[in-house]
Amino acid sequence: MSDNAQPTPIRLRASSGGESVQGNFWEQVGGRPTFEKLVRAFYDGIATDEVLLPMYPEQPDLEGAIQRLTGFLEQYWGGPTAYSDERGHPRLRMRHVPFRVNPDARDRWLTHMRAALDTLELSPLHDATLWSYLDRAAQSMVNTFDE
Repeated sequence: MSDNAQPTPIRLRASSGGESVQGNFWEQVGGRPTFEKLVRAFYDGIATDEVLLPMYPEQPDLEGAIQRLTGFLEQYWGGPTAYSDERGHPRLRMRHVPFRVNPDARDRWLTHMRAALDTLELSPLHDATLWSYLDRAAQSMVNTFDE
């Protein structure tokens, strides 16, 4: 190789087209059906939670919230971009400002999400990957420490 030649970058685990040969997370866990199952199980818990349910103005019909969260999660994990196409940038913290999200609300949210995630019976790696994100997201939504 001459002094001017640039080394060819090495791509690990990529197809000839540059895509991951393992697929993305959304594909690996089963696509929309998996995320919809997760979100529906999550909202089954929300529907019985006296602290969190009032944060959903469209109750008792939570279908809009179910579709929004499903779309957001599937886009985040490599699925279709319908969420941003319809709603723009997620701006999660901004969208949650009208609601009092204190540590109790966060913990309740995480309790319902953990129960929902357990219904998926994902591989330990996929479960840990998804749970790590959900936990960080919940922590970041706290906007007050008032009871």
